[in-house]
Parts: sequence; structure tokens; C-alpha cells
Amino acid sequence: MYSTRVSLLVRAPRAVVWQALVDADAIARWRVPDGMRCEVHEFDAREGGRFRVSLTYSDPDALGKTSAHTDTYHGVFTTLRAEQEIVETLEFESDDPALAGTLTQTTTLADADGGTEVTIVHEDMPDAVSPADDEAGTRMALANLAALVEGS
Repeated sequence: MYSTRVSLLVRAPRAVVWQALVDADAIARWRVPDGMRCEVHEFDAREGGRFRVSLTYSDPDALGKTSAHTDTYHGVFTTLRAEQEIVETLEFESDDPALAGTLTQTTTLADADGGTEVTIVHEDMPDAVSPADDEAGTRMALANLAALVEGS
């Protein structure tokens, strides 16, 4: 298991960024790497609230963790500090024992010159997911977040 940390300056106020972090429709639009589509099945953004999300590859040759072309994960919001931090524990829905276990995703927001510094940290990421792929997917998602909220 390993950890990754990815940050991006988003040129929008923290309040606007926060709303995109706690809204299921916004999640479906930004929290998805390029070449995939997102479906939010469940999303209760409160401490103790549950979520379930599927990411499906556009490429018919791409292999998913849950099914032929889909990665599904579910989890719980463990901490929500408005406009500051979200901590989620989650696990992949997979029969592959190499993907088993709970990982933690912490998203923090901090004031920065010209906007909000958004940092996403993954802890206890299974080794079956390459760190390079995890970082690339997180960078793509953060770029989507910026495109969604900048100018709002």
C-alpha cells in the first residue's frame, strides 16, 4: 500500500469549490478521469453518510476493477469541515484480493493567491493500482473541478 498527494490551484473561492465537493451532480461532472463517465448511485454528504460511485471506461478494451469496463467504489464520509476538509473512507467493489481493503481520501481546501488550493491525499491505496495511474487520474479530476467552478 502507498499514499499519493496531488494539489491544484483552483481560481474560485473556497465556498464555490466546497459546493462542488458536496453535491452529487457536481461530483458526477468533475470526479472522473478523462476517458470515463461517472454515475453517482448514492451520495449523502454528511458525517456518517454513505456514497457509491461507478466510473466506466469509454474504451471497450479497458479493463475495470469491478466488471468488464467499470470501477465501482463505495464508502463513508468520516469528516466534513465546511470549506476546509473532507475525509472519506472507501473501498473498491472487486473480487480481486489485490484490490481489497479500505483506503482514505482526504480533500483539503486552503486560501491561496487567486483562489483555493485543493489537495487530495490517498492513503492505503492498494499496490494493484499504480501510483502513476492514481496520480494521473486525480490530476484529471482536479482539472475537471477547476473547469467546473472557475468563473462561477
